[in-house]
This record gives sequence, structure tokens and C-alpha cells, in this order.
Amino acid sequence: MTKWSVPLISTTDDHLLVPADQVTVLLRRLAADWSEAAQDGDSGLDQETLLALVAVLTDLADQIDVECIAVASEESEEG
Repeated sequence: MTKWSVPLISTTDDHLLVPADQVTVLLRRLAADWSEAAQDGDSGLDQETLLALVAVLTDLADQIDVECIAVASEESEEG
């Protein structure tokens, strides 16, 4: 198991934020691990279910990336 740290940003109202790029890295790494488990047959889940979960995580990471790119593009157009 790989260990890695994620920087947390505290807001003025005591909420914690995680940088979007760190979230997408986490989602993609988890999807890759699950994909490997599906190939090895070591997951305890059927391969179809596991690959569906991989697709959901990958799609979510893609969606976050697209939304962040849109926000960054809007900010650069305004500035």
C-alpha cells in the first residue's frame, strides 16, 4: 500500500479544502489499483462490477478536471 500526503487548506469558517488536482490523482490511482485487481482476480468482487467502479472513478476525475479547466478559463478571460 502506498502512503502519500494531501495538503489541506483551512477556510475562515473552519472548513477544510483539498486541491482538486490532488483529488483527481487520488481517484485515478484508486481506479488503477482496482483495474489491476480486476486483472489479477484478487479483488473479491466480480470483474464486471470492479470495472464499472473503475469507470465511475475515472469519469468523476475527468469531470472534476473539466470543471476546473472551465473555471480557470473564465478567470483568465476576466483578468
